[in-house]
Amino acid sequence: MLAWLDAVEAEVETRFSNTRKALQLIHHAEDVFATEEPRPSPPWLDWFSPVRLAGFKGNTLLIAKQPGPARDTLQSVLDQLPAESTKQRSVILGDLAAAAVAENDPEQACLLAEEALDHLARYWYATGMDRVRAVRESLTKWESWPCVRRLDERLYDWNTTVSALTG
Repeated sequence: MLAWLDAVEAEVETRFSNTRKALQLIHHAEDVFATEEPRPSPPWLDWFSPVRLAGFKGNTLLIAKQPGPARDTLQSVLDQLPAESTKQRSVILGDLAAAAVAENDPEQACLLAEEALDHLARYWYATGMDRVRAVRESLTKWESWPCVRRLDERLYDWNTTVSALTG
């Protein structure tokens, strides 16, 4: 529970652009997982693990403008994420796409964003879609590229579907 509280506080600090403090909190949470004797967590906290903590860390590194370490961390999370973590997978793919944009790799960003869309088609999660849309917004300087136009077509299809369902 202590590690989770650090992760939540780190996410808040990240949203307020205090990534230095957020990374300190994440490192503390990592230490909690690594050094404290396991204690029973409340049943509602059964989903939180070192892998989930690493997802927080990857996003914070991304916002801290450290795309290389963010990419490495997020790829590790994706590789280790349990199969039942269906919602989280689209978020991690979106963050990996954002890291690719930050590394000036629009092709990889589009591939990852489309993979996230494929996943969202099976397991809807609004936060995952928010991450994909943020990636698309960050691709404006490459919007004439075929991969970005393909991503636009996929997003247009999504917007049309969502509008039909809500209209």
